[in-house]
Amino acid sequence: MLPRFVILAEGAFSPSTSKTANACIRYRPERVVAVLDSTQAGRTAQEVLGFGGPIPVVATLDEAIAFGPEALLIGIAPAGGQLPGEWHSLLLHALDRGLDLWSGLHTMLGDDAALASRAATNGRRINDLRRAPANLDVSRGRLQHVRATVVLTVGTDCNIGKMTTQLQLLHGLRALGHRVAFAATGQTGILVEGRGVAVDAVIADFIAGAAEQLVLDCAEDADIVLVEGQGSIIHPSYSGVTYGLIHGSLPHAQLLCVQPTRETVTHHDWVRIPPLAEFVRMSEAAAAPLRPAPVIGIAVNTWDMNERDARDAVARAAAETGLPAADPVRDDPAPLVQAIHAFHVARATA
Repeated sequence: MLPRFVILAEGAFSPSTSKTANACIRYRPERVVAVLDSTQAGRTAQEVLGFGGPIPVVATLDEAIAFGPEALLIGIAPAGGQLPGEWHSLLLHALDRGLDLWSGLHTMLGDDAALASRAATNGRRINDLRRAPANLDVSRGRLQHVRATVVLTVGTDCNIGKMTTQLQLLHGLRALGHRVAFAATGQTGILVEGRGVAVDAVIADFIAGAAEQLVLDCAEDADIVLVEGQGSIIHPSYSGVTYGLIHGSLPHAQLLCVQPTRETVTHHDWVRIPPLAEFVRMSEAAAAPLRPAPVIGIAVNTWDMNERDARDAVARAAAETGLPAADPVRDDPAPLVQAIHAFHVARATA
């Protein structure tokens, strides 16, 4: 079971800049006792995010201790996934106050001599969610004949809802009687699911192999495996991990995640996002040499739009692609649930 967390999101607790914090609050709210962000102190998670209820936002770790946390979770990912220097003393203080440390940064806290020593002295644990497993292999196409239906989320950009989309579909698919597994491929998904591999921390040659093994493990007791996508095939910074997931997980189908208000990819204004119908073709072409994987639905991220504009955006996505579309967080995810259900049934009876 997860410990009770105080989440460190200093200076960045918001709907768009604290992905790990937000997912933990949305899907494991009972494990969050407070959020640490001095710029939002005095508010609640509900007031900042629109969900999360009365979870308090506090200014200092000592204030958070009063709520009974058992661990400090780093809830944001600074540029490059590195530990900001000013946080080091705070983490030492957390260990001294009896807290374990949980982190999804590229910086391995357990490899920091001072933190490791202090943790040992205080009998505390350091859990690096992004630490890659040992003895990874390259992809060998072992998923060619897997019985489970594998569905991968892909996106027009990074940080666009690929993990959240899959998590929002779990309940609906299970309600239809399917055994469904979520294959977490990032530190936040691992935190929520309790297992997975952070593929962006894996040596490049083994990304596809790590994805392959993860899906094989998930498929042992599942009819449908929902694979968390990463990056985007057009993103100059992250396309490597995207293609590794496509080729390693060998999806039978894809869900395309989009955000209508984005015209260019994150941090690269010179890379324009193509029209949706074209992006669907591109995504299918990326998978096709290994296995046909049609895009069967569009997940539309409308968090930054009003209700009317959001409805119009979902309708446009459906019209432009001829595919079921929905915002699985804002609205009923049923159109996407039904798309996966229909695809799985057709495949199982073919």
